[in-house]
Amino acid sequence: MGVPSRQNRLTGRFAYVDGIHFTMPVDSTDSSAIIAAFPIDWDAARALIPPGDVHPFRLWRKALLVVTVVYYRKTDIGAYVEYSIAIACTKGARPAPRLLPAALQSIYGTGQYVYDLPVSSEVSVKGGKGIWGMPKHQANLDFVSGKKWVSSQYDLDGQMVSRFDVKMPSSFWLPMDMGAANYCTFRGMIMKSLIYFKGKAGVHLFNPTAARFILGDHPRTQAIRALNPSPGALFAAYVPDVRGVLDDYFECWFVAEETEPQKPISEGLETTYGLGIGQTWLAPPNRDPNFDLDKD
Repeated sequence: MGVPSRQNRLTGRFAYVDGIHFTMPVDSTDSSAIIAAFPIDWDAARALIPPGDVHPFRLWRKALLVVTVVYYRKTDIGAYVEYSIAIACTKGARPAPRLLPAALQSIYGTGQYVYDLPVSSEVSVKGGKGIWGMPKHQANLDFVSGKKWVSSQYDLDGQMVSRFDVKMPSSFWLPMDMGAANYCTFRGMIMKSLIYFKGKAGVHLFNPTAARFILGDHPRTQAIRALNPSPGALFAAYVPDVRGVLDDYFECWFVAEETEPQKPISEGLETTYGLGIGQTWLAPPNRDPNFDLDKD
């Protein structure tokens, strides 16, 4: 699934949304990304996604936790790291059949439900949450690489939330030209946005030691621990040079619960209207000094 023709048609135009200037399309260059998928409990994943026609992807009896970190070096809003913790999902009136949505993505609305999305800068929070409804918040993040590992750590309030490591591949042979659907909850609605990536990836398949997703002691990890993620990844990849395009067209619909809600199901506009457009990062996370990026 390549970039839609509409985005190509908008190339060179300008937009000014919520105080943020964009040169169309909304894209990034000179970026790097690491990604891995870990089997998790399907029922626990189902409980974490609110009602709204979005369901966990079925891998036999398991669901998948998808961890993706992108270091966006060149964008309209400056450089920032984005650390996504998500559940692979489908869209429809009921859960989709096992495995089939991996091949028929457009039919089943295959994508990921983004549970947590810390980023480096305030302006990224303002745009990502205020416009596209993504659950962004500013946190202490990094993106570092060595001879053996590429790694990103996520700290908040002085505590580690998680660290994500992917082994450095021996080669980058797999061409990527694909789109992905992101589903998020904001303002009591499910928000669906589309992003497109192009680059070459180094991939690890069925290698349980190729990636590590290590949870810290921050209370924010409780919901992730409840998913019982496998320590071994189903696949992992590193893309050292990737171009991304975020579609300016998106969809949203109400979260409709079986009983009348007594409190908001998600954050609302009150969390975005006071944000500025600062590009300054918070201090880097406090890393374990014993972790060596150059050693196994």
